[in-house]
Amino acid sequence: MADTRMPHNDELLTPGEVAAMFRVTPKTVTRWAEAGKLPVVRTLGGHRRFPAAAVRRARAELEVGSTS
Repeated sequence: MADTRMPHNDELLTPGEVAAMFRVTPKTVTRWAEAGKLPVVRTLGGHRRFPAAAVRRARAELEVGSTS
């Protein structure tokens, strides 16, 4: 699992919010995080949160790749 350090001013998204952006299930987002496809941060309670900027970049790359 790729836990990353990030600036404190970056918005964090829940797996459900990321899932809605990609139109997949939250379980799929969890699998992507475990595979290192999305950077993930763990809260003190052990929950996964995703840096919004990184998720937006991943989504933009996916959209560019699908139009080629």
